[in-house]
Amino acid sequence: MTDTIIKNVRMLVNNRISEVNILINDSKIEKISKIVSINAVDNIINGRGDLALPSGIDVHVHFRDMKEKHKEDWYTGSCAAAAGGITTVVDHPNTQPPTLNKKSFYQKLIKARSKSVIDFGLNGGVESKNTKELTELWNLGVTAFGEIFGSQNLGEALDKIKRLGAVACIHAEDETINRKLMEKYKNNHNPEVHSLIRPPESEEAAVAALLKKQLTLHFCHISTKNAVNLIHSAKEKGENVTCEVAPHHLFLSTKSWGRLGSRGKMNPPLREPCHIPPLWEALNDHTIDMVASDHAPHTIEEKNTDIHDAPPGVPGVETLLPLMLEAAKHNHITLKRLIEVTRLNPAKRFGFDAHNKGDIKKGFDADIIIVNTSNTTPIRGEKLHSKAGWTPFEGTPALFPRLTLLRGKVIWDEGITVKKGYGNHCLRNASYGENDNTY
Repeated sequence: MTDTIIKNVRMLVNNRISEVNILINDSKIEKISKIVSINAVDNIINGRGDLALPSGIDVHVHFRDMKEKHKEDWYTGSCAAAAGGITTVVDHPNTQPPTLNKKSFYQKLIKARSKSVIDFGLNGGVESKNTKELTELWNLGVTAFGEIFGSQNLGEALDKIKRLGAVACIHAEDETINRKLMEKYKNNHNPEVHSLIRPPESEEAAVAALLKKQLTLHFCHISTKNAVNLIHSAKEKGENVTCEVAPHHLFLSTKSWGRLGSRGKMNPPLREPCHIPPLWEALNDHTIDMVASDHAPHTIEEKNTDIHDAPPGVPGVETLLPLMLEAAKHNHITLKRLIEVTRLNPAKRFGFDAHNKGDIKKGFDADIIIVNTSNTTPIRGEKLHSKAGWTPFEGTPALFPRLTLLRGKVIWDEGITVKKGYGNHCLRNASYGENDNTY
């Protein structure tokens, strides 16, 4: 029996927008059809002629919690995601405490299971001191390893990750270059100095060095045209490499320093405007595989200080899809490509396709957003749901979803409609399994 029917929506079918109805049974998509005939249904959702799309998978978030719960916790972070049409995230390991072993993995997992309203994966952390724990983390079911910072001697750890067949998520900056420039500019307290301290050459040098190691690589938040060119060349050679771009590098630049001040501090930093067109081109020509938010919230009080003291990072999980939907509306990216970079590619690279996530078609989880494409609204920090309470995209036009569904259930409809803990841990083929209670 069909549980739910979404009536009267428009959807991309065979690269054309068609009017359809979506039938959902037991959390899965049962059928997509222009004409449906059913005798009974538990729930009818009126699509109102709006656009139905797969909800987003954001493979780069920092939902904080534990010792940093004043910045964000798994409930507020997941609510922000749901409000922005993201129903699955991958949380990165540089939390307090960092996810470096079995104990810290379960500390985070307990928080996420009890609070998250969306599905999630957890990455394992990599430091020179935890090489022996990497196999255990992999067996526990971490999604991938990283983000891995290149400032340490990690040769042994990277070799272990390679032998495990895991994806290494890389934060590509050359710390030697950065340290020299930090010393040079230490007395310059203008916010824009942060872009000088971490120049494009830093990212490019790190990307070039890592590509030589023949790992299964995923580069986080690529931000420069030359780094994109290096990755493009590696892909042409058949190397197993993917990369993401963050919205703040697609929509913001060094011109934003005057408006944002120290709130614009992030790593890698805001780039000169000349880098933005090559990033969009690489997104559209399949060099850049996905868009991820690098959601890294800090309170406004923490950010409003000297540029050298302000913590790096900006909130972004709630605005990722709305910004990209508005970009699609103005033909900066096709709808087909938008679905690929926010859903299909993340699912394939990080194993969520094994959990029936990735598309709107029969047998897949009914993870769906409904969007009124005429309802463009400016982003306002006070209306967002992160504890941060602010956004670097203040006033930017965006298209927010009207409804967000996860596994066939509406989780966002002008507010969160499910209880804490509705989200599932999307375990990656672990040998310990979900019933391991030794924590």
